[in-house]
Amino acid sequence: MPNLQNFRDYYEILEVPKDASNEEIKKNYRRLARQYHPDLNPGNKQAEEKFKVLGEAYEILSDTTKRAQYDQFSRFWKQKGFAVGKSTPRDNTWWNNRPNSRDVKEEVNPGEYPDFESFINQVIGVGGRRERNGNSTNGDGRDPFRSPTRKVEYTVNPRPTRRDIEARLTLPLEKAYKGGLERIRLEDGRSLEVQMPPGMVTGQTIRLRKQGINGGDLYLKITVEPHPLFKIEAANIICHIPVTPPEAVLGGQVEAPTLDGPVKMTIPPGVRSGQRFRLVNKGYPTENGKRGDQLVEIQIVTPKDISPQERELYEKLRDIETFQPRADLVS
Repeated sequence: MPNLQNFRDYYEILEVPKDASNEEIKKNYRRLARQYHPDLNPGNKQAEEKFKVLGEAYEILSDTTKRAQYDQFSRFWKQKGFAVGKSTPRDNTWWNNRPNSRDVKEEVNPGEYPDFESFINQVIGVGGRRERNGNSTNGDGRDPFRSPTRKVEYTVNPRPTRRDIEARLTLPLEKAYKGGLERIRLEDGRSLEVQMPPGMVTGQTIRLRKQGINGGDLYLKITVEPHPLFKIEAANIICHIPVTPPEAVLGGQVEAPTLDGPVKMTIPPGVRSGQRFRLVNKGYPTENGKRGDQLVEIQIVTPKDISPQERELYEKLRDIETFQPRADLVS
């Protein structure tokens, strides 16, 4: 009795029923191919072999013609053996419109093959060329299926696996705020020019379709560099403005930096250090297209080096001032 263990149930391999749609076959193949991909299973020979078999199964079942042929000759395996030397019943005859045969139909007798793998090789069109007299040859008269020194095998190269990849991009705050064209270089050597959106923040991920491996996507993870003047809090921007003692006492206009450039703002007389003022719509953009506010925090600073004239005026002011900030501390 010939060995039938070489038969592969492609439906079972892809974990789909025999009436599965092409979409189901594709979906299961992608899932299993990701699971057993050699890149995700380094050094695992079993996973590597499983990946090859999955590709072989998908190659056959995803092709309408090959799938129909496979379903047809699978019936011979279900006969539980090959009747070597006997004719195949008419209703079990497989008729094959082979490529380049100019529509000539020929009868294939499973009983002429030593095992089912040899039969599969022939009906799928892999291996030696079948002549009209029913013998399989390599063009030199030798029978590759019956030769004891030759093993007939075929492999199907799976389609390239689609892979998503991730890259990190660090930007200055001004660039993250404005967005625009940005040239990035990936680890695989590619250089891409990307239109970046405005208002990017640290931790944000930007998806670039079909810029990964074999048509996968590229995910850019954004990091915004710390800024010496501005700090982002949600949609608001915090900045500190130093003022002199006379400015704090008398009030007046001061210039405050923003991401859109400097603006003039008025501080009231007697402003305190740490007091905040709001610049409306000068904050960071949000996803809905609106902007937050900029919060300007006052810091009163005193000079370390002063001129003799300034010292004289400060001494006179100290002698005549009536403000006593520590009055409540004296019992």
